[in-house]
Amino acid sequence: MDPRLFRPLFAGPIDIIGDVHGELGALHDLLAALGYDRGGEHPRGRRLVFIGDLCDRGEDSPGVVSFVEDLVSRGLAQCLLGNHELNLLCGSRKEGNGWFFDEDHDQAAGKFTRSRRAAGPQQQERFLAFFDSLPLALERTDLRLVHAAWDEAAITLLRDCQASPLELYRAYQDRARDIARQSGLNEKAAAEWRRHGAQLHDPAATVPLLEHMGRLDTHYQMANPVRIATSGPEALAPRTFYASGKWRMVERLTWWQRYRQMTPVLVGHYWRWPTAALRERFSRGEHDLFEGTGHDEWHGLRRNVYCLDFGVGARYRERAGGRSSTFETRLGAVRWPERELVTDDGARRPLRPGLPEATASG
Repeated sequence: MDPRLFRPLFAGPIDIIGDVHGELGALHDLLAALGYDRGGEHPRGRRLVFIGDLCDRGEDSPGVVSFVEDLVSRGLAQCLLGNHELNLLCGSRKEGNGWFFDEDHDQAAGKFTRSRRAAGPQQQERFLAFFDSLPLALERTDLRLVHAAWDEAAITLLRDCQASPLELYRAYQDRARDIARQSGLNEKAAAEWRRHGAQLHDPAATVPLLEHMGRLDTHYQMANPVRIATSGPEALAPRTFYASGKWRMVERLTWWQRYRQMTPVLVGHYWRWPTAALRERFSRGEHDLFEGTGHDEWHGLRRNVYCLDFGVGARYRERAGGRSSTFETRLGAVRWPERELVTDDGARRPLRPGLPEATASG
């Protein structure tokens, strides 16, 4: 197996799948719409590439991970590491990933009660080994893929690196921890935590902007290329906001407004709502980074970056609202080189505006 974190992307026609988040049914529906059989094979030899975030929140994370792992082992797919897989590698308990742990923190809190659990220690170990074998970036002359951000400084550090994702993450995490301790930032953030930590998970609380906690979070994020590739660059927010079960001091940055290179980039990670109504109903509290941009439209400085995460990770909330089979959230794929968007309901549309040939050629 290729040990590099930065690997060549499949040649030939491919279909790039957005964040699946444990929605196995949506994945099978999408593959059928794309012309694949139940085993993941295409009659014309097309292959699949998964952008990361296979798991968490949905009904069957173990089923999705097992299915994709099998496709990768058979050479039918490539898969990037997303921040949700990285969380599990690090043993971080986050909202929606209780399915993986022996003691399910989500179930204990009455959340994600329909999520299928991991089968046990052997499956957990196999999944972790699979996640730790995944690359952080894929590239060919006409296309680049990363889960969250094609940040040139981070990408430069990842090129030719043969450490595993977890090894590299820990090395930079340890370095950032030393800097935070020596600078006194740790101590200042800890003081804020002692005053306000009990309120951070209470959506009804009034939490001020905790500047040192925010700067500490930003420091750990921006000092680690694994974090940047999987969850993107961040900065201290102007005010607190409640998202994904927690009051937050840090906001995501629209790195694509600074991306000047000609080669197109596809990412996932950033929830991009098919309709304004869905955004209003299911937004987790964060600012809409794609305001004014259609979900089938390229974005960024050169209009050559495209996010293909269409909120299927909120499908559990649709179920809680009474839906059981007909959903508004979508799982999407981009067909390349056709530059066509296909969603799990079978809808197809070209990405717009189309890239000039000179730009698309890389």
